[in-house]
Amino acid sequence: MEEEKMSFEAAIARLEEIVRALDSGSTPLDTALSLFKEGVGLVKLCNERLDGAEQQIKELVISPDGSAVETDFSANK
Repeated sequence: MEEEKMSFEAAIARLEEIVRALDSGSTPLDTALSLFKEGVGLVKLCNERLDGAEQQIKELVISPDGSAVETDFSANK
């Protein structure tokens, strides 16, 4: 499956598989390097998907006059 078409959940599942394989210590060096490279690409994909989701999230903030105002979500608060 191409990474670009992979769902966030599938990417996370594949990352978990890669981590288990690398943690086992029995993966040959060439395979480990290939898995590591794939993992880096999956992390990038997941971060992009999370950033995109964050841009779509709105939050309700109570203004000083007591009314609810919808604003863009900001994780940097």
